[in-house]
Formats: sequence, structure tokens, C-alpha cells
Amino acid sequence: MLRRLIGQTDFCLILTLLPLLQGSKVLDPGEDTVYKEAKNNGLEILDPGEVVYRETRTNGVVEKGVILECGSVLPDVYIWGFTKPGTATIRAVAYNFGKGPKLQKLAKTLGELSIIQRSASISIAKLPLAAQGLYTCQALYDTAQGAKLYYYYIHLRVLVPVTRPYIVLSDSSPSEGRSMWMRCGLENGTGPVNYIWEHTTLYNTTRIMAQGNNSLVNVTLVSRNHTGWYRCLARNEVNQAQSERTWLDIIFGPDVPSIDVTPYSVTERGYSALERETVSLLCQASSNPPSQYIWFYNNSQVYMGPTFTITRILRMHTGHYACLAQNSYLNTRSKKTITLTVYYPPDGSPSCTVRPTNNYTDLTLWCSWEGGYPHASLHWSPVLPGANGQGYANATLTQRGPGTANNSVFECHGSHVALNESTSCSTRTWHPAGEPQCYAYATRNNEYLMFSCSWEGGFPRALLWWASSTGAIHGKSEENSNILILRSSATYSGKSFVCHAQHPLFSERKQCVLKLEAPVLVTQRSMVSVYEGSDVQLTCILKANYPATEITWYNNLKQHVVETPSKYVLQRAAAWSNLTVRETDGLRDSGQYWCSATNAVGGAEIPIHLLVKRYPMPPNVTINKIVYSTHQQTEVDIDWLIRTGGDITGFIIERRRVPTTEGKRDADPPWQKVAVNLDPSIRTYKMGGFDPAGLYAVRIMAVNHRTVGHPSEAKSPAMPPFNAYPAVIGAAIGGMIIAALITVLLFMYIVRNRNNNPRLHDMIFGIRNSQSRENINYPEDESVGGAEGDVSREEHGREEHGSPGPAMTSPRATVSPPDLPPRDDNEPVAVTITVMATS
Repeated sequence: MLRRLIGQTDFCLILTLLPLLQGSKVLDPGEDTVYKEAKNNGLEILDPGEVVYRETRTNGVVEKGVILECGSVLPDVYIWGFTKPGTATIRAVAYNFGKGPKLQKLAKTLGELSIIQRSASISIAKLPLAAQGLYTCQALYDTAQGAKLYYYYIHLRVLVPVTRPYIVLSDSSPSEGRSMWMRCGLENGTGPVNYIWEHTTLYNTTRIMAQGNNSLVNVTLVSRNHTGWYRCLARNEVNQAQSERTWLDIIFGPDVPSIDVTPYSVTERGYSALERETVSLLCQASSNPPSQYIWFYNNSQVYMGPTFTITRILRMHTGHYACLAQNSYLNTRSKKTITLTVYYPPDGSPSCTVRPTNNYTDLTLWCSWEGGYPHASLHWSPVLPGANGQGYANATLTQRGPGTANNSVFECHGSHVALNESTSCSTRTWHPAGEPQCYAYATRNNEYLMFSCSWEGGFPRALLWWASSTGAIHGKSEENSNILILRSSATYSGKSFVCHAQHPLFSERKQCVLKLEAPVLVTQRSMVSVYEGSDVQLTCILKANYPATEITWYNNLKQHVVETPSKYVLQRAAAWSNLTVRETDGLRDSGQYWCSATNAVGGAEIPIHLLVKRYPMPPNVTINKIVYSTHQQTEVDIDWLIRTGGDITGFIIERRRVPTTEGKRDADPPWQKVAVNLDPSIRTYKMGGFDPAGLYAVRIMAVNHRTVGHPSEAKSPAMPPFNAYPAVIGAAIGGMIIAALITVLLFMYIVRNRNNNPRLHDMIFGIRNSQSRENINYPEDESVGGAEGDVSREEHGREEHGSPGPAMTSPRATVSPPDLPPRDDNEPVAVTITVMATS
């Protein structure tokens, strides 16, 4: 039957039939899903056969969105109705009879209304104020037990946010003591509205002046404290908004003026100022609008304005200064008078120091700050009990010296009426570090003695004076350092001079003693021997010596030794001196050396004997062999022998060129060293650089360090032995080749000219070969041995007579017969050589 009803379009019929459907069937709570859903949503149904009613209230905000729910389960049929506030008419807004939701024209006036998918709830966007009212949702559910009907009543309240408020003042510039009111205006907003008033003072502090649901604030008695910025804040259950700040200006004054003096200085008589400085008098009186100011000096008007400045104020400007403040708006006035005294303090600041007193046994603290008016007040701190360390302009305090700790600090405080703050100076006393130091010096080539005593540091300074060992005072007393000058005298040797020192922080004197002593020299070795060529060191030690002096050296010629690295090297220290004699020579350096020292009270010198010994004579050398290395005569090989034993450190080889003219024998050239410092173990040497055209003499000497032995006998180099075998072989081969060529040419000539010389042709070719052979087994020329002997003799003769070069030779060879038996290669070859010597 419900399906048939859903097919109808008549709303009145449906609304009439719906109440009739309630009692058609009783719902079973255990089976009815609508019942379960309604119960889950908080709707309790006592009797399933009854219509269920539910009423809720909800709020919405203008131009915002809201959702109106019609159960949590989509009904089979639902109808939304709207009742405007103040009326009882329900008008349809939307419905759904099973064919989808349909909106009525009324929905457009209620905002952007839409049905939420899969539900019967309504969503309204951009909510207008006209949407406020009662919304009714009739929901019909088709269940197995029958139709169920639900009524949902929703009361929608549309809230309006408060707009920005504004402030209205009854009087924006009231005078102090009068009344006024302030109102917070609001254009729109759903009540109730709460108002809060904020006040920001001139000192930028904010406080809540009033709050409540009343927009009007009454001020019965206005004061200057009400001056400032005001702001109104309006709030409802939707939002809050605040107004712009509004300035409230209270008219008042002037109050009694206050006068500020710059620079600020207050005395019993009033204000004071320093002479020749710029003084500014500032008058200030609380007033709104600001006051006008007039200055008076001793009842005479001198200036108009809040600040009266006096440049380079003088003491004659002392007097009464009055400030008159006027409020032209209220026509009121007030006045204040001050007294200004011109003072001038002392220049600078206090100066303080510590001075010795009572013959440098106590201390006096002295502080001074003179000048100014009135006088400055001074006092010392700390002050011993019973002592008075105060005063005006000057203050002194006597302090016991030995009872004062080292590095004690004393402070003098000074104050003046013209100064805001006191000033001070401090001084510190401390004793010198260590002990007094004293020295003695000789001046003007030991003509005067100068004693220097010092004890640096400390404050105050220590007192120093000189005295002899007997107690006699010498010179004057001086602070910090003392110099005493006396003429040199040998009588001072062995005597002492004492430097006395006194400082207030020490109870006893301190001393520094100087004992004068003439120099005393000693040496480790008074006799020193050394082999020549070595360096030797002479040492001299200064045992007793004051004042200090240097050691002076004199050589074996009694000459003052000066630092010359090539011969003498000096090494000095405080108590010794070394003299090094370099590369000693037996003839020049042997003898007596002197070490001398002289100061202002005496002198001393000691001798040191130096013996420079020569090395033993090396053995003599004999030249064993001396020959030219080659026939070019540019290099020479020399061998030598030593007949006896002895110390040898090397060899020296010398040569010179022997003149060829007998008349120049007296002008022999000097010997030239060819080799020096040869190893003592060698006995052969090769020399080069010889002129083949000259004749030389060579000698050799043995050397023991710097001792050179006797030269050997001078010898000239000989020619090397002549070896003719290569020359003979070469000449033979060359002769054979020439002979063969000549024979061939002769035969060719005879053959070509046999008609012209038939007999010669027949003699050569017409006879038997055996008859034409020539036996050449026995050479007709000289033998090879003889040739070698002649060559040797000729070359030797050339050396004796200074021949410039070797002789030219022309070898000649013969051809051996072809039928001779084979010759052994090791057999001697007979060659005929013709040698012609040319001059």
C-alpha cells in the first residue's frame, strides 16, 4: 500500500494518509532497523507504534554555512518545511517521494540550500539573516513491520558578527576638573554585546578603563592622567572587533615650575656653577597647552623661553634667578626662584707622592691640590691610628718606614663644592729589587778610577754614598746611583771601597764592596815547541785583576799583535786570552812572546818561549830512468830510487830548458815545478808539455812536510829504443809492389818496341826462363840489424847536436823467384833497404 501512496502527487493526500499509517502495524524492536537507528541517535521510542518527535536548536552565522540533519539514515520519503519566526505557517522547502530530492522556490530565499547526497540533511551556504526560523523534517521509513514516521524540529538561529566600533567623545579637549562622556558606537551585531575600554597613557602603558554591556562611559572629574589614547572593543558570541585609537587631550596647568641647572651642582646655598663654563637653566612646568616662560635675574627680565644659557659664566653672575610660567589658554601662571653661586675648583686633580724623611728612615706622604674657591678638602687613606692625614689644599702624613709593607698603596682623596664627585690620586712605595750593584772602571788610559754604584728602582729612591774600608766618606750622597772618580794610584791595590745604601723600607743599610787588585798573569806553558807549518796556541790566564782589563800580546819582535787571520788569531774571555800563530816558520816565528795586562792600580807581563822545529831531512833521490814516451818528444816517463831510509811526505819534480848555445850557460833559466806533493809511495811519473825542439833537464827532490831534501842529479830524457821490424816489413811490401809495376811496364815496352830493339826482346823472351832468373837469396844491401843500428846512432847524434827532426829514408825491395819452396811465416825476411840521411 505504501508503494501505491508514493505514486501519488497530491501532498495533501499524503499528509492526510501518513498519520493513518502509524497504527497499521506494531514495530518489533528486535527486527526494526529504523528503530535501532533511532535508538543509536539518542531517540528513545517507548511505543513503536507512536510517531517519534525530536527537537533541537542550532546556531548559524551570516554568510557562513550550516547543516540541518534529518536523521542518520536516508528515509524512504521525507518533507522539509520552514516556519518563519512570528508566524505559525509551515511552508515546504524540499521533499523526496522516492524519485530524488526536489527544492521549492522558498529554498532560494534561505541561502544556497542543497540536499546532502545519500541523506535527508540540508546544507545551507552563505547563510542569510532570513534563514532564521523553525525547520521541520517529516521522515517516513518503510520497514518489514510497517511504515514508521519521524518528526525532526530544528530551531535555527542566525547570528550577526559585530562590526568595527567607533568612539564618540562629548569633548575632545576638556579642562582639568570638568566632566565628560565617551560612547562606543556599533553599526550591527547580535546581542548581547560586551564593551571593553582601553587607555594608553603618555608613558605607553595600557590599562582597562571600563568594561560591561553598556557602550557609554561617564567621567565626572577629568584629570591630566586621563590624557592619552582610547580604544573601544566590542564582543558577542560570534566575534570581537576594536575601534581606531582616539586621542583625548586634557587642558591643565601650569604647575609650579622646576628649574634644572646644567652642569648640575647643589650646595647649602643653592646651585653652584664653575667659572668660565657654559651654564644652562631649564625651566619646566607641566601645562597643556605648553607654557610660555620668562626669566628674571635679580628681578630684572633677561630672557624669554624655557632654556636660559649663560656662556662663560663669571663669579659676578652669582645671584637669584626666577622662572615665570604662563598658560595663555587658561590665563594662569606660576613662578619659581633659585640661587646660583659661581664657584671654581682647583685646576687639574690632586697630586701626591712619597718622600723620605728622618735621614731616609721614615716616609712622608704629601698631597697637594691648590687653587679654587673654596679650598679643596684633602685626606689620606689608609691612616694609622692617631695620625691626622687631612687638610685643605695640602695634606701630609708621616709613615714609619720599616713598619710599611712593600708595595703599599696610599690614596689621597680630594673634594670641592664645585664638583659633583670627588677626585683622588694614589702613590705606591716599594723598595728596590735585589742588592746594590757596584763596579770599578779605568778611564783615560788608566789615568783615573771611576767607581759606580747603583740600586735601581724603588720609590722613593734609595740614598747611596761611598766610603773607604776605614770608614772615610768619599764624594757626596746621591739617590739611585752614585759615581766616584779618583786618580789612579798603585797604593790602592789590595784596598776596598764600600758603597752604602739606605732605603726607608729597610731597617738596616745595605753594602756593596769593591776590592782593587793589580793584574796577576799565569800561563799553562812557558815553553812551547812545535814543528814548522803547524798552528800553535799560546795561553795567558788573568788570575787577579780589578778593575777589569784586557790582555795584550806581543810577538817575538816585541811588536803589538793585531788580529790578522792570515798569521795571528786572538781569542778573548773575561779571565783568559789565547794567541794562535798560524803556519809557523822556523826562521820567523821562533822566539820570546809576551802576555801583558795593565789596570789603574798596577800591571804585569809574562814571557812565553816558542820554539819552531824543522822536520828531519828526507833521503836523497836518484833518477833511475828518464826517456821520452814517444818519438814526438812531448811526454817523458821518469823512474827514481831512494837509496837510504827516512821520513818522506811527498816528492817535487822540477825541469828547465837547457840552452843550446854554450855562451848562455851562465843565464840558465830557473827550475820550474812540474809536480808537487806526489804520493810518497809512488816511484814513477809521466810528465807532459815538452817541446820536441828543445832539450830539457829534469831533477827530483824528496819532501818531509816543509823540509825539502837535496835535489837529484839533473838528467835529460833519452829517446825510446828504435823498433825497425814494422818499418822493414812496410818497406819490403812497398818495394815489391813498385818492382812489380816497373817490371810489368818494362815488359809492355819491350813487347811494343821489339822491332826497334830486337836484341833486347830476344834477350828477354828468347832465352830460357832458368837462364833469365836472378838469384836474390843474398841481398846486396845492408842487413836490417845494421840499419837499425845506424838509425839509433843517427837519432842519438841528433839529440846530442840538437837536430830538429828525424832523417828521411827510401826503402827498396826485390821480388822472390816463383819456384822457391814455401816460406814459413815465422822465418825472417831478407829485405834490402837503402837509407839516405839528409841534414
